[in-house]
Amino acid sequence: MVEDFIREYNGEYRRRALWERLPRKVMYQTFKTIIEYRLESGKIAIDAQGKVCWIYDPEFTRWYLAREDLRIR
Repeated sequence: MVEDFIREYNGEYRRRALWERLPRKVMYQTFKTIIEYRLESGKIAIDAQGKVCWIYDPEFTRWYLAREDLRIR
């Protein structure tokens, strides 16, 4: 639910505002844990203004990994 909401409203809200606008209420402590996990796993990023952005794109990653000219030799 949180991931879908972040994807839909990519880069529009800060952490607290995002939590307040979730369709179903989640405890803030649980929400913070979800956000920290997604930050560490590289699925989201927080920009200079503090807004949460979805950056995970598996198809784009596969495309880059398949390119031979970008490999470390």
